[in-house]
Amino acid sequence: MIEFRSVTKEFPDGTRAVGDFDLVIPSRKTTVFVGSSGCGKTTLLRMINRMVEPTAGVIEIDGDSILDEDAVGLRRRIGYVMQNSGLMPHFTVAENIATVPVLQGTKRKVARERALELMATVGLDPAMADRYPSQLSGGQQQRVGVARGLAADPNILLMDEPFGAVDPIVRADLQQELIRLQRELGKTVVFVTHDIDEAFLLGDQVVILQKGAQIAQVGSPSEILENPADDFVASFIGVDKGKRALRLKKTDHGTVVIDGDGRTQGALVEESSP
Repeated sequence: MIEFRSVTKEFPDGTRAVGDFDLVIPSRKTTVFVGSSGCGKTTLLRMINRMVEPTAGVIEIDGDSILDEDAVGLRRRIGYVMQNSGLMPHFTVAENIATVPVLQGTKRKVARERALELMATVGLDPAMADRYPSQLSGGQQQRVGVARGLAADPNILLMDEPFGAVDPIVRADLQQELIRLQRELGKTVVFVTHDIDEAFLLGDQVVILQKGAQIAQVGSPSEILENPADDFVASFIGVDKGKRALRLKKTDHGTVVIDGDGRTQGALVEESSP
């Protein structure tokens, strides 16, 4: 479990990115920070592994303050996946995946074997192990990034808009891959996105943020959709427009569901009696 208590982050230029933030992130679930650019969601994520140091407050992992642990050691035991994969161009795929285990003292042969296993886990052909990042598509690079984040078998996986730079079809494939992996591996995942649809698809817990990382609402996708906290949340999640503004329309053949753009999304089916 990860807990933020009265956490604040002010940068040297006086910008207050996070102000008095409190949140509990449950174990073995996916928590998604979602909000507009500049709302502080990435700062929150990076404070968990101390890539950004909090100005005030406490962040604990399973009851222990992250400030009591060596920052480098903390980062090596927490998986991290970023946008554009962040792969080292002069390392092969297998070498990129094996980076953290090798730094932790794992023998290169063992680390490579683990890398090959992880390639299969994230849907990559192990035959690509000796290719370089420049020889891969964007989607393949992101899969390598996910495999690298999992290489040290971390309990926590941080994901900073990892699918934002790929096309919609690849993005949808990667989202489904993450859902599958989480079902199989059960990590504590903290995911950052500006896309509310992605947040609702992936998140067990969704945290909608306003400027300064102020929480507008936190809850499951169903809780937020069914009971938006205020007009800001209702507008942000789009309850009154597009595919969420659903209405019923009777036709000669039954009742269909129409979205806010006038498109038919499905039909109502009456349940038969047992």
